[in-house]
Amino acid sequence: MSAIDILAGAKTIVIKIGSVLIADKAKGTVKQDWIDAFAGDVQALIKQNKNIVIVSSGAVALGRSAIGVSNDTPPSSIPLEKKQAASAVGQFHLFNSYYQAFSALGTNVAQVLLTMSETENRRMHLNARETLYTLLENGVIPIINENDTISTGEIRFGDNDRLAARVAQMIGADAVILMSTIDGLYTDNPDNNPQAKHIPIIECITDEHAQMAGEAVPGLSTGGMKSKLEAARTSVMAGIPLIIVDGVQKNTLNSLINAPDTKNSLFTAQETQVNARKRWIQAHLKPKGSIIIDDGALNALKTGKSLLPIGVQSIEGAFERGDAVHIQTASGAQIGVGLSAYSSVEANKILGSQSQDIADILGYAGREELIHRNDMVLTQ
Repeated sequence: MSAIDILAGAKTIVIKIGSVLIADKAKGTVKQDWIDAFAGDVQALIKQNKNIVIVSSGAVALGRSAIGVSNDTPPSSIPLEKKQAASAVGQFHLFNSYYQAFSALGTNVAQVLLTMSETENRRMHLNARETLYTLLENGVIPIINENDTISTGEIRFGDNDRLAARVAQMIGADAVILMSTIDGLYTDNPDNNPQAKHIPIIECITDEHAQMAGEAVPGLSTGGMKSKLEAARTSVMAGIPLIIVDGVQKNTLNSLINAPDTKNSLFTAQETQVNARKRWIQAHLKPKGSIIIDDGALNALKTGKSLLPIGVQSIEGAFERGDAVHIQTASGAQIGVGLSAYSSVEANKILGSQSQDIADILGYAGREELIHRNDMVLTQ
């Protein structure tokens, strides 16, 4: 299977953009023409009813001149406080460039700043994910970046590659694209070794592949093939294929989607997303309660629907929002496990109710679903 095949069947795609692609090193400004062309490629995918999430580096690169940091200074040599200050300056220019490009095409974008801890803490993870779902449902493209002003995650571990993989996990994406300055994984650094061979498909990441990966070259980038390999490992273990492609030239995304000869490295998924999620739930989560559903809800779940409050007969146990719970039929048969969008106290108040009545019952607007289909694994 090729990258074209993967992307043709993908409904939700996370695209990570490297700093070098959008920041002019000499001027310290945005390459607006590149972003305009990229926005056009994304717009074509949106017309195919695909959901696109963009994870973009570049804030530090675009803000460093205002803080008096030369563009020739390697990121690892910049003091932490200056990196964070540069990010505070550059983030405006970064988002504004995307805003201008997509606004010209009639598409809305939203700025989303995350830290690694927000992708790991269960409740913060749920809040962030629901925000991303809502944006996508309303046709808004999330433009995500590490919140460098308060976070040291990217600075310590390098680049947004792994953040892109975690975001893909969070929203159940179908593919991840890392657009960089190299067209994939090589047996050695091709800049230093002309005999290095390109590896088009990686079905299983090994220690040998890790030895092939190098650090980021001096300049604007903070990542390198090493961080991309780590991102690929995270992504494929979650059942999400990852593609690395050289994005320096304009309209690379369009070429990747449509031109079979576009050079790239495809890391194939180790298993289906359903199986990966089932393994994760079964291995790491201990259900803290049970939700008993009626026959109507059971039939809906079997067709891939989410669990709504109106289909719930009763609640057992004490649990908090984001906790795992058993899903049971009225006869006591356990048919699945899921992550509850509400605490047991809240769930008891809204069980049997229409989703549109949740706000009146609880006094605030929550999710329409008691358990979203992406947070559910049926065992029967």
